[in-house]
Amino acid sequence: MTGPVIADTERAPSRAAPAPPPPRRPRLTWRQRLSVADVKWSPYLYIAPFFVLFGVVGLFPLLYTGYLSLFDRDLLDVDSTWVGLANYGTLFADAQFWNSLVNTISIFLLSTVPQIVIAVLLAALLNSRLRLPTAWRVGVLLPYVVSLVAVGIIFANLFGPNYGLVNGILEGLGFDRIDWQGNRFASHVAIATMVNWRWTGYNALIVLAAMKAIPRDITEAALIDGAGAVRRFFSVTLPLLRPTLIFVVVTSTIGGLQIFTEPKLFDAMPGSNNGGSSNQFQTITLYMYQTAFETQHLGYASAIAWVLFLLIIVIAVINFLLTRRIASAGVEEDAR
Repeated sequence: MTGPVIADTERAPSRAAPAPPPPRRPRLTWRQRLSVADVKWSPYLYIAPFFVLFGVVGLFPLLYTGYLSLFDRDLLDVDSTWVGLANYGTLFADAQFWNSLVNTISIFLLSTVPQIVIAVLLAALLNSRLRLPTAWRVGVLLPYVVSLVAVGIIFANLFGPNYGLVNGILEGLGFDRIDWQGNRFASHVAIATMVNWRWTGYNALIVLAAMKAIPRDITEAALIDGAGAVRRFFSVTLPLLRPTLIFVVVTSTIGGLQIFTEPKLFDAMPGSNNGGSSNQFQTITLYMYQTAFETQHLGYASAIAWVLFLLIIVIAVINFLLTRRIASAGVEEDAR
């Protein structure tokens, strides 16, 4: 007799065949490995010179200046004494520092605001149909090419208190002479005029480049709708220039708060860093230079530098927030 038939379901499961091993990747040649490394690391190598240079001439001096501001140290003395935040406490109680701060902000406002307004108008003029446009653009940029020392000497003579050309013109018009170096506000106006003359054309070309990038379809649509030249400028061109104007405002803010050469060369006393006989146009950078190299208080000068750095950051952030709010308000108005 045959035994009982075992159902298929009751049979013991057979072992599965082992999976074949994964295929080995072909071994890369030396040239292929070099190509892979090139794709992986080349972007970092391309941008590395900037970060190395920034770290050497930018970040390291900034951090080391902050470190020195915590010490009482002379310029030529290696030994230093830890004072903590005492330099900052002395600085905030220093009347000369507050005087230089007011002078810096005054010159900054007198130079930056007119500079940006004139630059935008000048860019609009250069954007129109002019004969020999390249010659006009080069002429606008020429003040920026001129040596800053030469500009300072020329404007110091133009605004001379006794024999300056500006006073000669004022006398010819029946006005009294102005002591452009002795009067505090007049000296600020003279230095701001020097700054505006040199930097307005440079900013105008930046704004002009942004104007050239505006699509013609937008301006042509406004022209078909019956908008005049003034209406197209304020309703179409100017709103599209907001990103460029933000850039110009921020860079002008940084440069205006660091102004040094113009007030130094405007001083009638050669080699003086006082900014006038009574510090009437002494800026923060002039005061910092005087503290570091005349009185040789390196720690105190480092504290001035760091306060100026923080001031620039605060004003730049305020400018950014204001311009972003204005830009968002303009976008909402355009959407309506």
